[in-house]
Amino acid sequence: MPGYRFICPIQVRYGDLDPQGHVNNAGILTYIEQARITYLQKLELWNGTSFLDLGLIVADVHVSYLAPIYLNQNVQAGMRVSRIGNKSLIFEYALEDGATHTPLAKGEALMVAYDYHQKTSIGVPEDWREKIARFEGIVAHS
Repeated sequence: MPGYRFICPIQVRYGDLDPQGHVNNAGILTYIEQARITYLQKLELWNGTSFLDLGLIVADVHVSYLAPIYLNQNVQAGMRVSRIGNKSLIFEYALEDGATHTPLAKGEALMVAYDYHQKTSIGVPEDWREKIARFEGIVAHS
């Protein structure tokens, strides 16, 4: 997937399907969520033990559905951070067929750095900026 340094394989489950036999639109949001969580763990930004320590909350999300996804289809999700702001990050996603590279969906999420214990937004932690910028090859603006 050109432009994506992080690729997450997606297992299409029977329960993801709607009565038309393809993945329901909400299933796509679950797939990009799985890519996001896997990305955070790969970059060691979250250890996966307490959701209260996740450090991010979804503020806005947009998805374009490009082609249906079916049971047993080989799907992969690319995810990248395209922008790091003061308190927010832009996450971009692309889902494609792993065998044919046919685009299946694309999306963008505005993620806000968030302290679930204090229930308030926070600045993007400096170590996050450094790890993401290094991985993505971008400049982190603060």
